[in-house]
Order: sequence, then structure tokens, then C-alpha cells
Amino acid sequence: MSTIIGGSQELKSEVKQHWENETCGTRYGDDRDRKRYFEAISEARYSLEPYIKSFASFPDAAGKTVLEIGVGAGADFQNWCKHAAHATGIDLTERAVSLTEERLALNSVPKERYRLLTGDAENLPFDDDSFDIVYSWGVLHHTPDTRRAYNEVFRILRPGGVVKSMIYHHPSWTGLMLYAQHALARGKLRMSMKEAVFHHLESPGTKTYSIREARQMLSEIGFANIQSHTRLSPGDLLTIKPSEKYASGFYKIIWRVYPRWLVRLLGDRWGLGLLLAANKPVSKVQASK
Repeated sequence: MSTIIGGSQELKSEVKQHWENETCGTRYGDDRDRKRYFEAISEARYSLEPYIKSFASFPDAAGKTVLEIGVGAGADFQNWCKHAAHATGIDLTERAVSLTEERLALNSVPKERYRLLTGDAENLPFDDDSFDIVYSWGVLHHTPDTRRAYNEVFRILRPGGVVKSMIYHHPSWTGLMLYAQHALARGKLRMSMKEAVFHHLESPGTKTYSIREARQMLSEIGFANIQSHTRLSPGDLLTIKPSEKYASGFYKIIWRVYPRWLVRLLGDRWGLGLLLAANKPVSKVQASK
């Protein structure tokens, strides 16, 4: 569908402004003590999405170089700094970089262990074959040209390196809820579930991928050993803390009566989270060395 493809600078600016206004996860930090503020964000993140730690497998970064695309408030990046030989973080927003720098300083993380900068996932400012691990959780579906971003990941990975990323899955419970709200309830029957997500989930232009679509994209780019599985997200279960646009009494009732037990019972098949891991192949010449 044409509205889901392409990468205008105007859309990218809108995405940037959205996340400058509210860095991912910060609605869970409300303590005046700044160190406690960041701890609360981390606690909420790993409580709501406990599978992040097993998927990232932070200790596996020992002795390796890591790039995280989209650092947010720095919860995962702090873990990469703890284990990796060196960690680099890049984010589209100045706010995320500032928060992550503050978090690391409060936790006395040595500056020589990391580098943080603002930048664009579609135009990564790194040399070819620079990193052993590239990690990105819930970010690359927001950039207008997601395929270009994955091409960049492939370029900067060292041969044998691994990408670990989560992008949004289609179909999902979250997508179904947005479709019911913005299409069915308003008589817009020509709107698809993907379009409902594109226009109404988080920043404008958010894309979703079936497992087949995502695997095909990575395969065409050149990745090998592609692994994929879906997981229920806090949005699917409505365990997420609502944003301001869902603060009315009507939505409070929805949050209260939502059948989480049924969604959990039906499993992860319709989960919003699509977890992807893959390797940049080692050439025969490199393998023989």
C-alpha cells in the first residue's frame, strides 16, 4: 500500500517531534529523585516486557562492540554499557540522548565505555563493518524507510555480526483495537488495519509487518539465519500506562473491563511485538582465515 512506503523528510520531522515531546518510557518515571526516576522507568520496562532481557541477552556482548538504534531513556543502553567492550547509542531526538547521558552519569558509568549521538537510522554515520551487535527495540518501524534502515544495519555490521530488533507485527490485538476505533466505529470501512496503525499508533507513519514480510525483507537485504517470533505487548494487554489522549472516563472503563485473561489465553500469535534476530554472513574467504 503506497501510504506505507517511502520516506519523506516532512514525515521524519513529525516522527522526531513526537518523540521529542515524550521519550519512550518516561511516563513511568515520576520520582523527584532523578536516579530513582530512571530506576522506575527501567522497572516498568522490564516488568511490562520481561522478554526484553532474554532477547537482548546483554551478557553476550562481553568483549564486543554494540550499537543501539533508538536509546530512549537509556534502560537497555545502560545494560549494554555494563557488558560490552564499548557501546554506541544513536537516537533521532536530542531529548533521548540528553536523558541517557544523565542516567549514565548518575550511575557513574565511565565515559570511555560509550558514545552517544543524535542521528538518523536511515543514514548511520559509521563505517562499514563497525559493530558486532546492532540492537533496536521498537524503533525501526517508525522511520519512514524501514528497509533502508535495515540496509544500513547490514552495512555497518561486521561479517558474522548479529542484529537484534523488535518491530511491530501485523496482525495484532493493538491493530485490531485501533481498527475498531478509527475504522469500524466511524464507518471508514475501506481503512485497513495497517492504515489504522499507520495513522493512529504513536508517531505518524508507524508501520507493521507480517512475519513473512519481515523475513523476506531481511533475506533480500542479505541477512542469514533469520529467527522470528511474536510476543504480546503491553499495548495488546492494555497494561500500558495510558497517554493523555486516553485519559477520559470512557477509556478508563475500557482499561478496566478489557479481557486480558482471554488475550493471554490465546497466546502470542497476535502480539504486536515481532522479534527478529539475524546474522550478516561471513564470506568463504573470511571464514577460511
